[in-house]
Amino acid sequence: MLTTVLQVALGGAIGASGRYLLGVGVMRTFGPQPMPLGVLTANILGSFFMGALIVFLGDRQLTHWNAFLATGMLGGFTTFSSFSLEAYRLIERGQTGMAVGYIALSVLVALVGLFAGVSMMRAVL
Repeated sequence: MLTTVLQVALGGAIGASGRYLLGVGVMRTFGPQPMPLGVLTANILGSFFMGALIVFLGDRQLTHWNAFLATGMLGGFTTFSSFSLEAYRLIERGQTGMAVGYIALSVLVALVGLFAGVSMMRAVL
């Protein structure tokens, strides 16, 4: 268990650093934009790589790399990739209604949580 936690932690540090560097690169390339292009790019790339990685690791029977590569690196790069994978798994299992509910709840409740956190902290400060 501790080994797995360390794999996730190391992968997460690498992924988060990659996300930061990607954001810097996008900002330097395109300058300030109204759309958060760095985050958007990380979400799209992370989701693409999550899909490719999961198939590759499963096909090559290398799923013992999931903690480091999928949960750690790609999870640190963008949690959106994990969200996309879970939604895909629900759809693949034929649970389309559950997938739609999961997607809607994830996005809407996360936004509600963010607004609540902002409002609470503004009230406190």
